Amino acid sequence: MTAKLTESDMPLKLSALAASLAVAAFAAHAGEPHDPMTSFVDATVRGWLATPSVQAAIAASNAAHAGLSEAQLIKRDAAWRAEIGQTKTPTIDAILQSPVSGALRAHVADSGGRITEIILMDNRGMNVAVSDVTSDFWQGDEAKFQQTFPRGPAALHVSEVELDESSQIYQAQVSFTVTDAQGAPVGAVTIGLNAEAF
Repeated sequence: MTAKLTESDMPLKLSALAASLAVAAFAAHAGEPHDPMTSFVDATVRGWLATPSVQAAIAASNAAHAGLSEAQLIKRDAAWRAEIGQTKTPTIDAILQSPVSGALRAHVADSGGRITEIILMDNRGMNVAVSDVTSDFWQGDEAKFQQTFPRGPAALHVSEVELDESSQIYQAQVSFTVTDAQGAPVGAVTIGLNAEAF
């Protein structure tokens, strides 16, 4: 049985329909060279990652994790996960309270609601800096890393647009390989974007 719409229901229904159509239209073009999200990321985020502080943080993380086995990386990831929601969080704090993480938070705050999160990873997929606490420390088993760093300096990955249950915002993630001054791959970054802002 179909429920009847009253006049008071119409603005809400039309607003929801308009939002859905806008997100669907963006999703149809996501990942194309000049779609609004990747164009925004190219014009803004790439420059942030070339700064000496970011490059030094990635290099330090690469050096720290170079000799670790995958099992050791997973063990560190488990320690991070175990700290989420706890009062003592030394593993998380070492990343979240770094100057580079502070700079990422400032970029999110200055984005006018377009950026929802930033995750900077090293060449093993471990968090180097984050704008907010992530659900895990090791991103190496996820598309955001697997579809970027291992595929070279020009690699780009755009996720599907999804509704974030906690914020009720339609979001997508744009990820790409981070390079050094010589253009060599050194890590990867994921930028969470509010799809409705584009």
